[in-house]
Amino acid sequence: MNIRHDVPAAFDAGAAAYDGLVDANPGYHDHLRLSARRMALPDGGRGMRLLDAGCGTGASTAALLAAAPHAEIVAVDGSAGMLAQARAKDWPKSVSFIQSYVEQLAANGVHGPFDGIFAAYLVRNLADPDTVLRTFRDLLRPGSTLAVHEYSVRDSRSARMMWNLVSTAIIIPMGRIRTGDAALYRYLRDSVNGFDGVSEFLNRLRQNGFVNTRSATVSGWQRGVVHTFLAESPR
Repeated sequence: MNIRHDVPAAFDAGAAAYDGLVDANPGYHDHLRLSARRMALPDGGRGMRLLDAGCGTGASTAALLAAAPHAEIVAVDGSAGMLAQARAKDWPKSVSFIQSYVEQLAANGVHGPFDGIFAAYLVRNLADPDTVLRTFRDLLRPGSTLAVHEYSVRDSRSARMMWNLVSTAIIIPMGRIRTGDAALYRYLRDSVNGFDGVSEFLNRLRQNGFVNTRSATVSGWQRGVVHTFLAESPR
């Protein structure tokens, strides 16, 4: 399988073990919640409609729900296996899950406008990120926020070293033990190394029509490795 070209199918195979792996990652859920809070959604999201793009097993959905407990949340993912894990959890009626590649949202009944979009560990896996970012821009109400929670290490030698140490010594071996196959986790390591640096990704957001772009990192070993990228649709 060429994982780059069929990421959802690769995650189908690893879906059952996925939560156990990320739960073992210190700070994983805290950092997702931090990125969701950084969207600064007012009044707990009351009256708002939010999109969780690439929701996986629902960790990002839970983070968004914690930041905006009164919002309607539409969570989408292309992997049937990951969505099955997400749907099996306990959710309020305000949360719905839809299987869709982010490139095919309209075809699968996902339409704007949204008052915010949260995309965690998604953009790095896209074959055509620019087209998807423009789609996100068009789905947002004017002035609304896109939050991209993502690995980005190319601008920092120390971040690259930390990422490759942790992924090679811990993530890939754990993935092999939990699933019997390390291919997805080798892809994870390599895709992070190949993804935009922080400055490059902020520029990509601007080139695709977003304004007020900025970023902030997180704590722990992920400092300088994981970032919240924030941008707004033009008013």
